[in-house]
Amino acid sequence: MNSHAPTPDTPLKIGTRGSPLALAQAHETRDRLMAAHDLPEAAFEIAVIKTTGDDRSLIDADRPLKEIGNKGLFTKEIEEAMIAGRIDIAVHSMKDMPTEQPAGLVLDCYLPREDTRDAFVSPRVAGLADLAAGQVVGTSSLRRRAQVLAARPDLKVVEFRGNVQTRLKKLEAGVADCPFLAMAGLRRLEMVHVARGPVEPHEMLPAIAQGAIGIERRADDARAAALLAPLNDTPTTQRLAAERAFLAALDGSCETPIAGGAVIDGDEIWLRGEILRPDGSEKLAEEGRAPIADGAALGRDLAARLRARAPSDFFSWL
Repeated sequence: MNSHAPTPDTPLKIGTRGSPLALAQAHETRDRLMAAHDLPEAAFEIAVIKTTGDDRSLIDADRPLKEIGNKGLFTKEIEEAMIAGRIDIAVHSMKDMPTEQPAGLVLDCYLPREDTRDAFVSPRVAGLADLAAGQVVGTSSLRRRAQVLAARPDLKVVEFRGNVQTRLKKLEAGVADCPFLAMAGLRRLEMVHVARGPVEPHEMLPAIAQGAIGIERRADDARAAALLAPLNDTPTTQRLAAERAFLAALDGSCETPIAGGAVIDGDEIWLRGEILRPDGSEKLAEEGRAPIADGAALGRDLAARLRARAPSDFFSWL
């Protein structure tokens, strides 16, 4: 590294939320930076920043996230800290990220993507199809709620907020018969054993960018740019370009019933996307293939096709 490399006296400050999963992601980022540049752990400082979405009173009250505000719930305060210079980079779960960054910030580094699938979690039931009518599914995700009700309108869905550990405590307390979590989060926390198993994408298409970690920086920070460059994973970048273009063209966020997933297949990218009504009463899906370089255009095309098919009132929830 050059003379501008971080040192224990001038560490690179890594901003993150404070949940165990967010910290695991920040530690993975730090460890990758250490390995890529042969730097000691002391050259990095992890700064925990509380976001609106982490407000304990909101979690305990199980207020739906859509009532608090959709976009930037888990990112706004972190980005403000970076703009103010209190941190140098920010580590995000990409499924939480709005499709537009604040002026002066860029998001151009993605770590290798983890498992994109949802996980079915229940101490007594093997899968969604095995739930009895009237049993209770817990989720804070409008996407999962809509998908569950589309597949099983006879089930009850309740608000189920909090980090992985909080949701498991609620499950143990009987708040719901099962929640859905992300396989990626369970893997990063070394807690895969709590899942009955993954839910395949043809059963429940995941959230846009699920399983991906993005690292945001100031656009004019040459030191951060140089440090992050070796960490960027090209296949993840290509897949997210298609998925997030699809999301942006639908004006969606992590709190709207939109799902999608891109897969690299040889020299092509295969993208599937769907939109749902929040009550699961209607679901529209499209898929397509294109050269990898045209992934973003494919995402916009799928979004346009879904908009053309949707009834005029379908997007009233956006």
